[in-house]
Amino acid sequence: MVSGTLLSGNEAVARGAWEAGVKVGVGYPGTPSTETLESFVKLPDVYAEWAPNEKVALEVAAGASLGGVRVLVTMKHVGLNVAADPLFTLAYTGVGGGLVILVADDPGMHSSQNEQDSRNYARFAKVALVEPSDSGEALEFTKQAFELSERFDIPVIVRSTTRVSHSKGLVETGDTITPAALGEYVSDPSKWVMMPAMARRRRVDLDDRLSALVDFAETTSLNRVEMRDSSIGIVTSGVSYQYVREAMPEASVFKLGMGFPLPVKRLTEFASSVGRLVVVEEADPYLESSLRSMGLEVSELYIPRTGELSSAAIGAAFGLSAPQLREAIDDLPPRPPLMCPGCPHRGAYHALRKINAIVTGDIGCYTLGALPPMSSMDSCVCMGASIGMAHGLEIARSDSNMKRPVVAVIGDSTFAHSGMAGLVDIAYNGGASTVAILDNRITAMTGHQGNPLNGQTLMGTKSRELNIEALCSALGIDRVRTVDPHDLAASVQALREETAHDGLSVIVFKAPCALLLKEKELPFSVNDEMCNACGLCIGLGCPAISKTSTGKAEIDVTICVGCSQCVQVCRYDAIEATGPACDIGGV
Repeated sequence: MVSGTLLSGNEAVARGAWEAGVKVGVGYPGTPSTETLESFVKLPDVYAEWAPNEKVALEVAAGASLGGVRVLVTMKHVGLNVAADPLFTLAYTGVGGGLVILVADDPGMHSSQNEQDSRNYARFAKVALVEPSDSGEALEFTKQAFELSERFDIPVIVRSTTRVSHSKGLVETGDTITPAALGEYVSDPSKWVMMPAMARRRRVDLDDRLSALVDFAETTSLNRVEMRDSSIGIVTSGVSYQYVREAMPEASVFKLGMGFPLPVKRLTEFASSVGRLVVVEEADPYLESSLRSMGLEVSELYIPRTGELSSAAIGAAFGLSAPQLREAIDDLPPRPPLMCPGCPHRGAYHALRKINAIVTGDIGCYTLGALPPMSSMDSCVCMGASIGMAHGLEIARSDSNMKRPVVAVIGDSTFAHSGMAGLVDIAYNGGASTVAILDNRITAMTGHQGNPLNGQTLMGTKSRELNIEALCSALGIDRVRTVDPHDLAASVQALREETAHDGLSVIVFKAPCALLLKEKELPFSVNDEMCNACGLCIGLGCPAISKTSTGKAEIDVTICVGCSQCVQVCRYDAIEATGPACDIGGV
């Protein structure tokens, strides 16, 4: 009988950290990494927190490591960009307690604005990297990562991908170890204070630690050779290993569990033992270029460099027939991503469309405002970019007599993550942008995590709520107003007034995420005799509203939350509450 616990890769990393004696977990929610800390916090005798951003998370972790405890940091691939500043220097300082960073890459961009291969960061920052291929390895590799971190005095990246993070497998779990009692703290400026004179010495020391890691890579069980048919040898890692075993079960395989540093001698021996050497990897040609730099002859093989791999894609690359796939069903309705029924962001975008604004957008549920029928966003680059881009756009167009107003749109969690610095920049440099902060009281896109604006911590406690109005006042911003985005007339008025103002202003569109509502308002329905089929309510893009065969609107009362936005745009009084009459102004 098969035994074990069914865990996702993220859950397995959390469990592995706990079994390694980790007491502190810190990160920023980002798909596909989010569930790791959410699983970790449920384990006994641990502390976990959501930091405002990944840079802060890694700095908190560095402090915990300095204090002598093992600490897990979690983030997605673009979060590592944010955390890169401390990461590069922490390679110099090394660690106190083991410091492990889970980084979840997203090939195929299921929930990200770019594809990125974090293996490159390990080589660039000169830190160790391990790469599990399933949930079982996610647990074991995480445990070993903490041992490596302390043994070689270096941060270690555990690199996952969407498929590993979210797929489940049976995992043999164990008990947590009991960390040694912390002794008295001992200052060591030569190790931890990275001013130039000390950093130069630590840079030399880093080379020595990396040399020791290279020797370790040649003997570790994290890397393994599976000899079968010696006519072909495949070097691979991560989830690509699973695809290789499915597509090429008879091939010899060098499975790399340690992605940096690489075992040059073992790879060279493997290459000499097979007739043809090929590399199968997802995303960048990281391994292929590394093997070529070792002087190894790698056969050309067409592997897609974008999106996720599959056993079928690998089979096709080797000239094998692809498995028969189920035929797609014709005439299925499209399912584009949409804001939920009653989403407060919909009201804000309706108002932005009314004033014909140029909208510099940001990362969150509200990014969907770029799609039809709203079609009200002009840019979206990275967390916090909306505010700086609005400022830059207005600088660039200052002499062009630009007629359309410019508005930066950013969510509450993203504002706390990296938007505040942009607002400081505009205030400091005398900018005249209008900034709309969409405060729905939650970090909605990644699964309703708390954030500094709503004061909900990962430990389940209530804390301070960041006061946006007071913050803006401290920056010297005189014009700050709060508006309910469900009130469409008030939202349009606020935007018109603030964009007409010759100076910096902030509008806080404040209303809770529709999925947070414990008690929903009575739903609305359409009076078919009154409906003119004008389509204005359809233009809101609410999933609860659709067209009948006659072109008139109808409302699905089972998902309508009674936000009343559709009532306000209807010019024919055709939308009625199913309960008591509502006193709502039109727009």
